[in-house]
Amino acid sequence: MQLKPLNTYTITIMLFLTVIILFFSGFLEFPSITASITSPVKDSNFPVKKTPDPFTNLFVAFRKWDSQVGCMQFREKHKNLWSQGSNGSASLQVVDGDAGCNELKMEHVSVLVKGWTWIPGNLDNLYSCRCGLSCLWTKSSVLADKPDALLFETTTPPLQRRNGDPLRVYMDLEAGRKRTGREDLFISYHAEDDVQSTYAGALFHNGRNYHVSHRKDNDTLVYWSSSRCLADRNQLARSLLSLLPHHSFGKCLNNVGGLDMALSFYPECANDASLKPKWWDHLHCAMSHYKFVLAIENTWTESYVTEKLFYALDSGSVPIYFGAPNVLEFVPPHSIIDGNKFKSMEELASYVKNIANDPVAYAEYHAWRRCGVLGNYGKTRAASLDTLPCRLCEAVSRKGGRNARA
Repeated sequence: MQLKPLNTYTITIMLFLTVIILFFSGFLEFPSITASITSPVKDSNFPVKKTPDPFTNLFVAFRKWDSQVGCMQFREKHKNLWSQGSNGSASLQVVDGDAGCNELKMEHVSVLVKGWTWIPGNLDNLYSCRCGLSCLWTKSSVLADKPDALLFETTTPPLQRRNGDPLRVYMDLEAGRKRTGREDLFISYHAEDDVQSTYAGALFHNGRNYHVSHRKDNDTLVYWSSSRCLADRNQLARSLLSLLPHHSFGKCLNNVGGLDMALSFYPECANDASLKPKWWDHLHCAMSHYKFVLAIENTWTESYVTEKLFYALDSGSVPIYFGAPNVLEFVPPHSIIDGNKFKSMEELASYVKNIANDPVAYAEYHAWRRCGVLGNYGKTRAASLDTLPCRLCEAVSRKGGRNARA
């Protein structure tokens, strides 16, 4: 018997029913709007594991990362950083090699520090700088009896400068970075000013206990310590920390039973048993026991990246950062979690928990240090307080020091 051909209407109905069956059975998926939106913090090249793998030993995490990822792949991912050159970031002042040496008018410069808070005593020294320049930086008017420049931080420079007087230098590392109108040279944290000084240096906190623990607490994920309880910062911290297991050691939102409790938790962090401990003596050591450190700036403004972030990096923890919008230009690649990139605190907390339970993903945040991929961080350190004496002396030399016209 000859079969009757199917008409177009019947074929259409059959195809429609087939598609419906496949869709509800899970064999066929239609793209959705929400599925096409990717979070700005997700790294498609390094997905977070879906199966939790809790860990406490950092060495174990490193070994897993080495076997699954490795430095070669990490360097390849960030290879564009190698080709940026010395001027890769407008956020940082950079001086390389012999650049600008022909502009120097003096071979020796002396700077007398007149007032200070951020400037440590151990910065006093006679420095051998670039371009054959020597630089005396001192707080002693005996050693610098005829200084080429006077440096003021806590006090205002003189209203007038006459010919033959030292140049007036004023330093302000606070967020407002206000000039006095009396200085010949201005130092701040910003690259736009005469001399930049970032907060990334190490000299101003020598003598601390820098023991770094390889054990990471898997039950209490986040360290936070703040004793200046600003309303906005407290509100932000509370909204995140309420979602994550944490220890808060400062006056603000304290949940560890009082102040100065870090040594009770971590006695190995004691610096000198003969001296009464101060909280900053064991700050880095205490931080190192946590997978994450919450760092919230007092003021969120361009390039104002303070010690709150760099302490966390130095301690071997991963900073969760809220602050300068251009912070990524100051830190190593894939070294911090920028809280401002997340849509909500819930999304951020979920991401932190996932990273905390994935040793390979967590170790990726330490790869920059282990693989030597610094990005702009090398420039950030080079523009820090550690190198300020030579860089200021160069600026004074370019002006001619006390021989500069008033």
